[in-house]
Amino acid sequence: MGDAQGFLKHTKRELPTRRPVPLRLMDWKEVYEENFSQDTLRAQASRCMDCGIPFCHNGCPLGNLIPEWNDLVYKGRWREGIDRLHATNNFPEFTGRLCPAPCESSCVLGINQDAVTIKQVEVELIENAFDAGWVTPVYPTRLTGKKVAVVGSGPAGLAAAQQLTRAGHTVTVFERADRIGGLLRYGIPEFKMEKRFIDRRVAQMQAEGTIFKAGVNVGEDITAAQLRERFDAVVLAGGSTIARDLPVPGRDLDGIHQAMEFLPLSNRVQLGDPITDADGLPPIHARDKKVVIIGGGDTGADCLGTSHRQGAASVHQFEIMPRPPEQRADSTPWPTYPLMYRVSSAHEEGGERVYSVNTERFVGEDGKVTGLQAHEVQMVNGRFEKIEGTDFTLEADLVLLAMGFTGPQKPGLLEDLGVGYDQRGNVKRDKDFQTTVPGVFVAGDMGRGQSLIVWAIAEGRSAAAAADRFLEGESALPSPIVPTTVAQR
Repeated sequence: MGDAQGFLKHTKRELPTRRPVPLRLMDWKEVYEENFSQDTLRAQASRCMDCGIPFCHNGCPLGNLIPEWNDLVYKGRWREGIDRLHATNNFPEFTGRLCPAPCESSCVLGINQDAVTIKQVEVELIENAFDAGWVTPVYPTRLTGKKVAVVGSGPAGLAAAQQLTRAGHTVTVFERADRIGGLLRYGIPEFKMEKRFIDRRVAQMQAEGTIFKAGVNVGEDITAAQLRERFDAVVLAGGSTIARDLPVPGRDLDGIHQAMEFLPLSNRVQLGDPITDADGLPPIHARDKKVVIIGGGDTGADCLGTSHRQGAASVHQFEIMPRPPEQRADSTPWPTYPLMYRVSSAHEEGGERVYSVNTERFVGEDGKVTGLQAHEVQMVNGRFEKIEGTDFTLEADLVLLAMGFTGPQKPGLLEDLGVGYDQRGNVKRDKDFQTTVPGVFVAGDMGRGQSLIVWAIAEGRSAAAAADRFLEGESALPSPIVPTTVAQR
């Protein structure tokens, strides 16, 4: 390491400052100030210690060479650093903004100090590389003449497409939405990642030769039979898109929506789509409304931040699980990803987080939701039980369901292809990411179940290597992971 005592000299973990809440609620730009100096970053990178066994490698599904590029940043060798980062991660500008950083949870320094700011070094590396003009198209050394279809343009699909294009195949990415990006485009609010970063990377991929076809619903606009006839291999990367519902009395009242009905509309407004009313509001909005978000995860936080920016009168976020501890729970010891209380930028902006609560029914007038009835719960023998005497009613004009996803959409393409499913309802695949249909591969949430962006990219890279091997008999593409029952949990 460049400075073997860096973690002793710089004991404080430093990150960019978030803009003041009143200021950032006035726009949809990313929440961080843009003044994180390279000197500060180099000092933070120097905290990466010569730990002998870098557990961060195990924590990262991509197998990112974290100590190497931390050391290169500390030494000011930025060009070599981005080369080491791109060797394992196609899109560090995405993971550096959106990944919950399991690598930091397994950082050896994190045993008794604050972990190294791995995620911040990552995003600064890639942004410096773009600013310096180092991110250029990577062309294949030869063309194979083989055609591959990638269905879905989220992180798994984009990673698979870029790898297969660079291997020399002619790759076409199909996306049923009108723009490329999948959940990156329409599920992630602008304040978490501005969409110009997607456009910038898609432009690179187009220059490399990847063909993008948005607004094409494979299974309808192109049948499964046509897909198999026109392409030598298919990679399914359509994600886990069936939202978990809350089938309680009153669910049919107007004003109750899935998060993925609410969030894409807000993103479309930021992209300039003509979907607003005379007041500049999308069809589903939170302005002046009493909002209740059911679900305490990242999607719920995205709804929270969006509701604040739209001018909600009040926001409550419900979570059926108990409030996590302030410090790492004993049930998730180092180097596992810790169960602990976290405050995202959206939580800083207001709203009330309510834990150990279950919604019993929705109530309304004239067909519109006006509130919900709920009660507190406790865990008994692995099951939630009602705590008697804790019933309450909360007013609500808008209820957003953010409880995760249960699996991929089966009617249409998947049923027509005849792929099999695992016990959880995801597309079944073998150790080579191949489905039960030869030549058809699956990557990301469609095969794994709802998961993290870093897993999606890792699976996209691995499925690309498997498809390349299927087409060519061998592959030089890296394959960071092998799907197993354990890995899918």
